This record gives sequence, structure tokens and C-alpha cells, in this order.
Amino acid sequence: MFQGTGSNVGKSVLVAGLARALTRRGMKVRPFKPQNMSNNAAVTADGGEIGRAQALQALACGVAPSVHMNPVLLKPQSEHGSQIIVQGRVWGHRQARAYQEVKPLLMPAVLESFSLLQAEADIVLVEGAGSASEVNLRRNDIANMGFAQAADLPVILIGDIDRGGVIASLVGTQTVLPASDHERIKGFIVNRMRGDPSLFDDGMRFIAERTGWAPCGLVPFFGRMKELPPEDTGDLAAGWQGSGALRIVVPLMPMIANFDDLDSLRAEPEVSLAFVTPGEALPPCDLVILPGSKATIADLDFFRAQGWDVDLRAHYRRGGRILGLCGGYQMLGRSVADSGGLEGAPSQRTGLGYLDIETELMPTKVVRQIEGSLLPSEAPVSGYEIHAGVSFGPGVTRPLVRFSDGRSDGAQSEDGQVCGTYLHGLFDSAASRETVLAQFGRTSDPFDNTQRILSALDALADHLDDHLSIDQMLSLC
Repeated sequence: MFQGTGSNVGKSVLVAGLARALTRRGMKVRPFKPQNMSNNAAVTADGGEIGRAQALQALACGVAPSVHMNPVLLKPQSEHGSQIIVQGRVWGHRQARAYQEVKPLLMPAVLESFSLLQAEADIVLVEGAGSASEVNLRRNDIANMGFAQAADLPVILIGDIDRGGVIASLVGTQTVLPASDHERIKGFIVNRMRGDPSLFDDGMRFIAERTGWAPCGLVPFFGRMKELPPEDTGDLAAGWQGSGALRIVVPLMPMIANFDDLDSLRAEPEVSLAFVTPGEALPPCDLVILPGSKATIADLDFFRAQGWDVDLRAHYRRGGRILGLCGGYQMLGRSVADSGGLEGAPSQRTGLGYLDIETELMPTKVVRQIEGSLLPSEAPVSGYEIHAGVSFGPGVTRPLVRFSDGRSDGAQSEDGQVCGTYLHGLFDSAASRETVLAQFGRTSDPFDNTQRILSALDALADHLDDHLSIDQMLSLC
């Protein structure tokens, strides 16, 4: 099990790279994260939800994602509450404090999923969540040392030198943990070293001598990180990325979800894409994309509070185009109603009014993989739906996508400037990207997005082979 001294120390990426490295050695590897918190979800073949990071790790292993790779997924809907997904399905909603009390109810499902993966693998790489030293949450823990104890696992602790204080964070973790927990830690990794690695030789020795843990490697910063799908909004860089002539703007809202929809676009040579942070105006551009949201009404209110609705009107009057994805699609309609209080207290909001549709949020959640074609070009698309709303009205008679089962999806404005869809993965198809970019007079690089990610994973595996003592870690297991 790989645990961290804190959030965002690189656990997910290191597990993905190690999964790739061990898979290339001929081992049957499976990733596992008992509990994840993310609105960036992936959809499994059986219609379940798991964290996007575990889907990336499954790709590294050369296997299809499974709900058992991430049996508990928390999807934040506010600063204090989350939807709880257990083995791929909605289990309930809890405020943060109330969730601490229900975690023991979830441990049997977590252990069941882990056991199923063990049965089909040579090795399971388990990823912890947040910090291993959160002793205030230890009593009912299912994500870090609580799970390590329940499954009787050795632990390797990861610290991030790039953020500073890595010696104190690693040694301090041992200091605050009870002996029964810190004795499970067998080794440590220092991640994201920049500059001359030899400058930290004494640091590695100090940590090893003070803790008694085996030094498993000092990992330099991985230069191709941006080619891997980001897991958290903290990984989304503000400002312009890329140098292409086609300028695309994405407002960064608090409950943004499934933002990996934009990864393929960001990789296009003729695209410059900017995430606009709160407090900034939407800059002049060719296309504004409203991304998915886990709380459409709350994000719609936030959008207006930033004055982005005024910026969007100016963009539209200048002839700019607008695309809404899932929650963003719902916002572009005439109204969004949450009569059942799915996202909080029952409420209704006037939408931004660019599409002639209305949306009613429903308790039944649609989660499925799909294939289809983009209209009117018939360019093939594939991806997934993951939403809890139904959109209807005259606008849906001008759909954006036709699914292979005959259903249509999305809507387009009469003037063609605005469109939206529930489809996630719209730009992963080279043919659909080519169609979209051609509307702006730009050409597309016909890369295969999955192969692009696999290439980066292979480079990461090479990187870890060079800088980690992988055989030593296997012996510690």
C-alpha cells in the first residue's frame, strides 16, 4: 500500500507508473483505492462509477476498469457534503461529519472488492487517500492505516520534496502515528525532486536513520506529467496553455466535474486553452466551453456571481461560439429545476437562455458507456453519460449527437452558435476533433488519445525503473 504525507504528493501517478512497470515485467497487476474523493469520475462497462485515477491505473495494467478498483467514491456536492458511491452505485448522501460515522458500514464492501482483485492478480497496488497522519480521523478509517490494518498490508510512504518540508513531513508522520501503524511502514519514497539529486543524499540518509524505514528512491520531476489526465482541480493550470491560434476558454467553477473531457483538445497543436479562475473576466476567444458540474444550480449561481454571464453575452454578440457539456449543457437552457432537492434544498433557476430547453434534475442517475456520431457530420464519437437530469423542449429537435442505439442527445441553437450535450469524451475521437476544429478553419492532429496516454505511461514506467528500487519494494511485500 502506498500512502502519502499529504494530498497531491503524487500517489496516483506513482501507482500508475509502477503498475505499468510491473505489467511490462509480465505480472498481473491491479490498482486499488479503498476510498477516493473526486468529481472526475470514469464509467465502467457495467455502468458503475470509479475515480478517474483508478481508470488510468487500470489502463496502465492493460485491463478494463472495474468498480472494485475504487469501491468507495465520494463526489463533493458542496464544501461540506458528498454523494457516496459504493461499488459503482449511488449509496447515499452525507455531510462530512455524518460520513465519519457511516464508514464502518462501508468497510465490508471495501474488503470484498479488495479480495476479488487479489484473486485475479499477482500483486495489488493499493493507494491511500490524503495524509497517512490524520490521526483525528483514525477511529473509523477505511482509506489509510485503517485499511492497511484490516487487510494486513505493508506500507510505503510518499513525500513530496517540491512543496518543501519533506524531511519533517516523513519523520513527523512516524512521530504522530501510534506504533501499531508506523510499524507497518516499511519504506519511503521522496517524489518530485528538481535539480541535482545528490543534494538530497544526506536527507535520504537522515530520514532512513531516524525512522528505520528503507529508502526506496528519490524520484525526479516527471517532465511528461501534463500528458496524463489530471485527477483534481488543483492540477488544472490557470492561464493560457498551448500556442495555437484557436482560443478556447473554460470557466473554472467550484463543482467542475469530468474535466478530462478537455484533455484531447489541450493536446491539439492549433489550440490554446485557458481555465479562467474566479475573479477574472472571460477573455476574448473563439469558443467558450461550460464543463460538467456535480452541482448545476450552485455552479450556475457562482457563474453569475462572477459576472461571467455578462462576459458570455458579449462573447455571443461578437459571434463567438458556446459549447455546454453535461452540467454546462443544462446551464445553457431556459431553466434548471431541482424539485426533489437532489443538490440541496428544492429550488429552480432561470438558465442562461442560449438553448431552447428546460432541465429537471431527477433522482435516477444515468451512467453508461456509449457510441454514436456527431451531427450533422456523422463523425464517430464514443464516451459515456453520467448525469441526473432530463432535458426537454424544442431545442432537442436539433440534437448534437446520435447514439448507436438510435437515441439522440443534446441541442443546437437555430443560429448554430451554441450547442450542448450530455456526452463525455466528445473530443477523444480524432474524427470529432477534426470536425470541430474545421468549423473554425483549423486542422486537427489525428492522434489516438488512448495511445497518447499509453506512451506517457511507458515513459513514466521507464522513469520509475531508473529512479526507484522496484525489486526492493517487491521484497518488502
